[in-house]
Amino acid sequence: MPIEGSVFVVTGAGNGIGRCVAVELIDRGAIVVGADRDERALAATAALVTDRARFTAHPIDICDRAAVAAFPGSVIAAHGHVDGLFNIAGIAQELHPVADLSDARIETLMQVNFFGAVWMTRAFLPHLLRRPRGVVMNTSSLSAIVPVPGSAVYGASKAALALFGYGLAQDLRGRSNVTVTTVLPGSVWTDLVREVARQMGAPEWLAKGFSAQPARVARRMVDTTACGRGRVVIGKDARVYDALRRLSTRLADRLSYLQVGHGVYPERTTTDRRT
Repeated sequence: MPIEGSVFVVTGAGNGIGRCVAVELIDRGAIVVGADRDERALAATAALVTDRARFTAHPIDICDRAAVAAFPGSVIAAHGHVDGLFNIAGIAQELHPVADLSDARIETLMQVNFFGAVWMTRAFLPHLLRRPRGVVMNTSSLSAIVPVPGSAVYGASKAALALFGYGLAQDLRGRSNVTVTTVLPGSVWTDLVREVARQMGAPEWLAKGFSAQPARVARRMVDTTACGRGRVVIGKDARVYDALRRLSTRLADRLSYLQVGHGVYPERTTTDRRT
């Protein structure tokens, strides 16, 4: 679909990949409705865009179902229509085994990473279906391809979102001009990845070297969503694991364990090396 002149809602627009996607869309002539809980972060994004008139900031908690349900009305009132939704907002899990997570933290991870995107999609879908063409993009993760030690709930939330996207695409196939793109990025150098690297004790320069740059990832996300691709894997690490898992699930899981497990299960990996 054409980017120039279209209206897109971008969640998580206050930082990281969401901010880069918002800037990328505006650089291509789109109008962006930036959604984020952090009003200051949205203001920082607004300061970066090339055309301030093409960006409107909307502080919103995507876990608040009532606020999400009312959100499309505000967008339509301001812009007359909406052509696409980029579900990018998400939070990382602390690198802990499931047994060490509180029930409240598990619920928050699922609310933000899965249900928030579901509620946003359901709220905007009726409006997208009225347009000549529409797009929905859901941001899943490498953690939906292979289990990452210490990230079981995060991976579950992202895997659920991926399956939601695939299923929604099936629902709409042949019945509308709305396409659904599920993006599975690997490590992207954002504040979330920086914090994970810190928890693992990995040198920042090393973690940054293994991570993709968010602006490049954002460009690929916009390109593939605009052309209506259903599933996109972004990043060298994600592509390697995606290919490896097709060859051998056990081998992919083992490699992930060896790569990350030492920072999450130090006693266990020491034992593994001895045995």
